[in-house]
Amino acid sequence: MTAHSSPDDALSRHTDYGQLALEEGALLPDPIEQFRVWLGEADSEGIYEPNAMVLSTIGVNGTPSSRTVLLRGISDHGFAFYTDYTSRKGQALDAHPHVSLVFPWYPLHRQVLVTGVAEKVSVNDSDDYFASRPRGSQIGAWASDQSQPIASRNDLEAKVQAVEKRFKDVDAVPRPDKWGGFVVKPETVEFWAGRRSRLHDRIHFYRTADGWQTKRLQP
Repeated sequence: MTAHSSPDDALSRHTDYGQLALEEGALLPDPIEQFRVWLGEADSEGIYEPNAMVLSTIGVNGTPSSRTVLLRGISDHGFAFYTDYTSRKGQALDAHPHVSLVFPWYPLHRQVLVTGVAEKVSVNDSDDYFASRPRGSQIGAWASDQSQPIASRNDLEAKVQAVEKRFKDVDAVPRPDKWGGFVVKPETVEFWAGRRSRLHDRIHFYRTADGWQTKRLQP
């Protein structure tokens, strides 16, 4: 029989991180390009869903909220993802567009933290990405009123079946108006690397009128 650890075991565990130094000069001067490098390394190291990021927002009522979403685009403009605009996160972004992102690549003892302002992507970009999605995901976007309560799973599946019937003779499912993308335009980007004795490396990029500047933060 396999022994199971207790919650207290997890809370009291102390893991000492690696000694791979993160020096200021070792990073590219553009944090977007440096992020691309780390994302590629996370992917090549077999990190599950390396593009998963924790998005934190402030809701209409001022309450903070976090959830994991998938990064679906990276450009000079910022970090793009897609969602239902009427969802809890969509309403929060309309009310308070300042957000934070965290990419937690735990096995690599790395994480990237981003703060910035979220803006809707163009209609064309939303259309293009929606068209690239599997048909089942397209149907789901129509069927689900994201974040709204529903009585049962059966009721949700009934909604899906109704949408499937609606579009059964349609080759290309159109994008619903309520669904589309946001791009987070970064104001700060921090690269974090775990080190021994909790003396972690933190290189903080911040945007100025003259471009990106960096500073080291204490762990």
